[in-house]
Amino acid sequence: MGARRGRPAVEVVLDSEERETLERWARRPKSSQALALRCRIVLGAADGRTNKEIAAEAGCHPATASKWRRRFAERRLDGLADDPRPGPPRKITDAVIEDVLVRTLETVPADATHWSTRSMAKAAGVSQTAVSQIWRAFGLKPHLLDEYKVSPDPQFVDKVRDVVGLYLNPPDAAVVLCVDEKTGIGALDRTAPILPLMPGTPQRQTHDYRRHGTTDLFAALDTASGKVIASMTARHRSEEFRSFLNQIDKEIPDSLDVHIVLDNVSTHKTPAVKRWLGRHPRFHLHFTPTYSSWMNLVERWFSELTTKWLKRGTHRSVAELKDSINAWIQNWNDNPRPFTWHKTADEIFDTMAAYMQQIPHSGH
Repeated sequence: MGARRGRPAVEVVLDSEERETLERWARRPKSSQALALRCRIVLGAADGRTNKEIAAEAGCHPATASKWRRRFAERRLDGLADDPRPGPPRKITDAVIEDVLVRTLETVPADATHWSTRSMAKAAGVSQTAVSQIWRAFGLKPHLLDEYKVSPDPQFVDKVRDVVGLYLNPPDAAVVLCVDEKTGIGALDRTAPILPLMPGTPQRQTHDYRRHGTTDLFAALDTASGKVIASMTARHRSEEFRSFLNQIDKEIPDSLDVHIVLDNVSTHKTPAVKRWLGRHPRFHLHFTPTYSSWMNLVERWFSELTTKWLKRGTHRSVAELKDSINAWIQNWNDNPRPFTWHKTADEIFDTMAAYMQQIPHSGH
């Protein structure tokens, strides 16, 4: 049987008022992102693009582009709203929802940095339950604060493409290692014994502790196998870093090139390190952008070590701490689990662009 042809795309023609409204809704940074997507779909349709072209540009499925193109053609701007759901009528009107959303996204209370359900309920004249339902429906959590840092590295684009290229398309006859140091790991002993987990009661420990010294951990994560080469030292100077490079050189077969992903700290770039690299031409360093340690996969491994072993660990000496860490690393290497990188460089740049659009133009 021959391939069945789909229905032709519905033609969309806009008047000046509709285009102005759609463009305003699409670019307003605090509007509902679902509505903004639908506006971009309609604008693309009005510009003569196919559903596939619109979907590729907007990051959605072609069926989604077809749906909202058709809905707009049938009902114009009213067609971009969600259809009413079955069941009893809503007690919270659209006007109330819009009022709560606008207040949440565009204002703050006079006596706080963010809204609570109680303060919003009082300001909007609705119940706390209604506020909670609206926030939950739109994924709003005013009490949460996330952190971000935009890299000022002038070579950000080149470094991202370099590192991501190693992850997604590693070179032949080579090993890719992610290297970093976890400094100041403390040998900590709680001031009282840890109380065990009981039904209805979590494990408990004192908030204070006794310090018994620290150690620094150098780690090199093999991105292909997940195995880790590690070394613990009292300090983390250039001298210790060169010693760790010598350890890597001994453990990696001579037939393989060694590509190392690492950050921009000064101990990685001293003249002594550069001379060492000159004597070991099979080693190639790839630096992550400034303030972009999230690109180094060994940070993910450090997180595993911290949350699964160190955070609740009790150690009464540095020697006991080192033995404990070495035992955990040995257990890891007995059954290594590589971390898989998924995002392409272009996807990272798109995400960064979205962040940048949200930053007010204040001269920074």
